[in-house]
Amino acid sequence: MSQHLQTNLEQGKARIVDAPASAPHATVRHQVDVDRNFELPVDLYAATAGLYLAFLAVMLAGFATGGLIIPIAICAVLVVAIFGVPAIWTRLKDNNSKPMSLGQFAHKGIMTNTGHCSARDAAVQMLILPVLIILWACACVTIAALV
Repeated sequence: MSQHLQTNLEQGKARIVDAPASAPHATVRHQVDVDRNFELPVDLYAATAGLYLAFLAVMLAGFATGGLIIPIAICAVLVVAIFGVPAIWTRLKDNNSKPMSLGQFAHKGIMTNTGHCSARDAAVQMLILPVLIILWACACVTIAALV
């Protein structure tokens, strides 16, 4: 059960103590090692970002009007930011984890929450949505051209 600290202080059951003195040369020690890159190869992230940008290019080419330049540019900036900020995040100080190379990824695969995935399965899972979005853009442009 939770208790109010003020009540404990008033009854004398709790006491306030000073914080322990730390050595002036002591460094902060983090208890948890942070993996900011999920161990996946950089090439998979670059392919995903490229496919999203290709979607925007297909839509811009298919529906080329002056009114779409600004919305497409805004979307392109957002895609670059969505993939650029985490890329900067992985290069922060005290990040000791490194992504796997494509060779290591192909040889070892990757451990996921549901178990081990081969490199092919993980790549398919990661790239299926961007590829489907590209196909959807091609279908939209084709339908618009034929109608």
